[in-house]
Amino acid sequence: FGSSSAQRHRLLEVGVCPRPWRHAMAEASTGKDVADTDAAEKQEGTEEKGNEQEDAKESEAPKEPQELEKNAATDKVGPTIQTPVVFHTEDTTINCVPSLYGNMMMPLSDGGLQYLLAGARANTGVKSGRYMFEVKILEFMSPSEDPSARNKTPPPKSQLRIGFSTANSSLFLGDNEEGIGFTTDGVLMHKKAKSRTTPPLETGDIAAVLLNLEEGSPNFRTVSLFINGERACLPQALPESLHGKVLHPTATFKNVTFHYNFGPLPLAPLPFTCTMLQEAAEADVVVVAPAEMAKDGRREVIFPVCLPDEGTFDWLDTFLEKNKHFTELSDRAVLAWAEASGLRRNKPAAGSSLGGAAIELVGQRNSNDKPEMGFGITMMDDGSVKRVLHSVAPLQQRDFVVMEIKSNLLHRERKDMLSKWASSGFKRTAAVMMGEPPMRMKKKCQELSLKAKQEASDAAFHAKKAEEKRKKLALQKQKRLEQEKRKAERAAKKKQEALKKKLELEKKKKEKAERGEAEDEEDKANKEEAEEEDKDSDEEGKEDEEMEEAEPDPPKVELTEEERKQWFRKTAIPDLSAYALSTSFMKFSLPDKDDGFDDVRYDWYNGDKCKDYLTQWIRDRKLTTRVEDLQPSEWFTSRWKEWQKTLQSWHAKQNQHKAKLAKKAATAAAKAAAKEAKKKAAALLKAKEERERAEKAQKDGEGRGDAEEKEDANMAEAPADEEEEEDKESPLVDFERLDVFGVEDFLDIGDSQPIFSAFTFEDWTMLSLRFELYLLTHAFRKDVNDPDRVGMHLEHLPFYYNKYFKKALSLKFYGVETLKDLLEYVRDTVVVRGKSQVIETHLPEQLESWGIFAMLTEEARRDRQRRVDLGDETAKLGLSQQPQGIQSKEKPVGISQVGGGIRPGMGAMGAMGAMGAMGGPAAAAAAAAAAAAAAASTAGGGAGAHGVRHARRRRGEAQAARRAPPAASALRAHRHRRQDGGGRCSSGGGISREPAEGRQDRRPALLADGHGPAGRRRSPALGGRGWPGSGGGAAGAGRL
Repeated sequence: FGSSSAQRHRLLEVGVCPRPWRHAMAEASTGKDVADTDAAEKQEGTEEKGNEQEDAKESEAPKEPQELEKNAATDKVGPTIQTPVVFHTEDTTINCVPSLYGNMMMPLSDGGLQYLLAGARANTGVKSGRYMFEVKILEFMSPSEDPSARNKTPPPKSQLRIGFSTANSSLFLGDNEEGIGFTTDGVLMHKKAKSRTTPPLETGDIAAVLLNLEEGSPNFRTVSLFINGERACLPQALPESLHGKVLHPTATFKNVTFHYNFGPLPLAPLPFTCTMLQEAAEADVVVVAPAEMAKDGRREVIFPVCLPDEGTFDWLDTFLEKNKHFTELSDRAVLAWAEASGLRRNKPAAGSSLGGAAIELVGQRNSNDKPEMGFGITMMDDGSVKRVLHSVAPLQQRDFVVMEIKSNLLHRERKDMLSKWASSGFKRTAAVMMGEPPMRMKKKCQELSLKAKQEASDAAFHAKKAEEKRKKLALQKQKRLEQEKRKAERAAKKKQEALKKKLELEKKKKEKAERGEAEDEEDKANKEEAEEEDKDSDEEGKEDEEMEEAEPDPPKVELTEEERKQWFRKTAIPDLSAYALSTSFMKFSLPDKDDGFDDVRYDWYNGDKCKDYLTQWIRDRKLTTRVEDLQPSEWFTSRWKEWQKTLQSWHAKQNQHKAKLAKKAATAAAKAAAKEAKKKAAALLKAKEERERAEKAQKDGEGRGDAEEKEDANMAEAPADEEEEEDKESPLVDFERLDVFGVEDFLDIGDSQPIFSAFTFEDWTMLSLRFELYLLTHAFRKDVNDPDRVGMHLEHLPFYYNKYFKKALSLKFYGVETLKDLLEYVRDTVVVRGKSQVIETHLPEQLESWGIFAMLTEEARRDRQRRVDLGDETAKLGLSQQPQGIQSKEKPVGISQVGGGIRPGMGAMGAMGAMGAMGGPAAAAAAAAAAAAAAASTAGGGAGAHGVRHARRRRGEAQAARRAPPAASALRAHRHRRQDGGGRCSSGGGISREPAEGRQDRRPALLADGHGPAGRRRSPALGGRGWPGSGGGAAGAGRL
């Protein structure tokens, strides 16, 4: 407030001088020296002393601000009011506790209520004249506080606001345009705007608020504050929003106890006489009567029974607008109350005034019935406030609306709430609103829907215009930069030309010829440049004018025909959370007098229609609401485990078939190589014999040579006939033309080939998806055990999929955008039915064999391949990556049994198995080459040492096969065997490595030729463990 007496006098003139300084000002006004008053300030140096002396001279004759208020007229015009000026209960918040005697008011301050404001508005309002009322502060309370709330509650912890507001305004003074008031902090509040005008109030102070609505007065339409009988501020003008309205004395407080005085005599007389509100003329005030009570003299508490998301809170808002004497008891009201008291949640939300409804809260919360508080204050977040209010409410004489959507629909919870009002004397009424609402309710919902739609349209329109404006500004900035660049270039060019002309002129001065034409040309060029500059500046001005176009108004929207037919509007926040609705809606019931109600009324449909409507509503919700507490049954668990074992065996069957095909290919390659080797050997032998015969013929004569030549030719042709003999092979199956659904055994369509022999990763994934959706559909119907739930809703498929299979259903993995797109892949197994959007399956619960899923997948694979061959790229599956656990746990042949690489002289079977483990076309070629080499070794050199020597001659081919890059799985198997150790057996020239563990656990069935693809058995022919090598035979006994 200043540091010198002159500044203090200036503050006194504007009415903000603190009271401790007023005595010094009085002494100065009587001519006393003020040097003693400023003695403590003379220690700041010589410069400060000079300022104080100057201030003392200026303050020798201070001028008091002239009081413009006059004494009240002694002659009364008309009768005065006879009704006492009081605070009606319905015009106070629930936490207000008025005293029976002494006109005292205090708030409740326990269970979280210490963080909430209290408000009270008097029953008498001023519309003309000049009147005042007083408030004396008795106590600033300091209730216990949660340590976590110290930095989350707005200061101050104790506060009081006093002033005037309209009859329909909020009880929280200064929060909106319908009220104005002074606070204990010394500020004036209106529409949450604060301006410091008065000194702060202290305990024991008497504050008087004077409202001047007296026409002709110099302070007409002003409000003033007096502290202990002295003016604390200049008259403050009333806002235009309060002109011509009836204003009621209002007090808003928190953790403060005060005494209020409406007259007839003031506690602290003012410098002039002023009429107290209790002595006001009847013509100057409006007295509001208390709310009418029922004929039996009982207050009423209403329990609305409404279905969620069917106009529940819209009905409540309409009801409270017409019945303002009712007080809402709900979590929504507590949330609005807390936000109006200055509390802020961790995630801000739009607040609304207390009283229930008018403006819908659109914050971060789960539902309207049980919104998440999220203030970070324990007593606010754990529901302590609501418990205290429900304990205090039956003790107050006011009408209540207990809005609990879920609790009012459940029999047990209704009885628990009614028990709290049993001995209160209230009339307990159940109001049932179900079915088609009345026309006024429909219009209200349509108006709110149109308003929300218009707001959304306006927001989108303004966002679009803002983006267009941003682009125009960016374009304008770019053009301006280009113009500046051109100007700079022209200026530089002009400067160069000027310098050039200057040099030319200096040169021409030396000549004696006349150059008048040259001067004309120069002037003409200068004029052209000036015109260009003017043209550029005009273009810039036009561009600026174009940028300043007025923004058009947003387009008006209308409700569609479908929206007009709807009875209720859709809100962004549901009335009940998904979990609360799914776990309770099957227990919803209608109230009756057996619950403890004094009266049950049906406002929309009658009792019988309401029962039918509720029954149908529950049946419909069974199809669209998920079952939160559903647990997989033993039937599902057993079928799921059985499927996993079956799927593993199918993977093993496919691996066996691939191994068999690889073996046949290796055998055929070996035979071809042996045949080629024999032909080559025969050709060499024939050439040698021909040379020998030719040499001999030259010696012995031509006749005998011809006879021997014929004999040798006949002998050479004999082995050729033997080479043409081949083993008969079993006929191959025409797999591409096979009727998928016409096979007798899907595991053996011919030559031990399964129907899924051509499956890739994508096909196995689709096979698993088919079975999972089939099993999930049947398991859901069995576990839910409800005939009304014919299936699960499409929207809830990911939820049930995760609950049953313990893994997420990722649309991104399958390369689709929606669940419908995903089910389109397996439309031969499951389908979505009509408007209900319920998933059903084509397959019955009991199946003779699960091979139907393999057949469906094979048929889909063929159809997809045909479409791709015809150029339809959309037929391809967009799987992103291989999920964990999709492949069989059993290791395929050639991967788990073989490792290390290929060695020279390896048998055909060993070479095939090792190269099969490497995978890929290169590995297949290497396997064929190695097998051919082994076969050639056996055929060409026989068993024993000659075969080994022949194999050494094929070392180059074996080394090429050994250079083939192994697959990741082969490398892992190889490292496993190197770490754990393994056996080594030799069969002829072949060497194979195998792990020494798990010999008893993994023994799949043997192939038709007796070779074990995945297990280990003792071979009598070899006398040890391992595989029999096809290149060595029994001649080379294996050794472990």
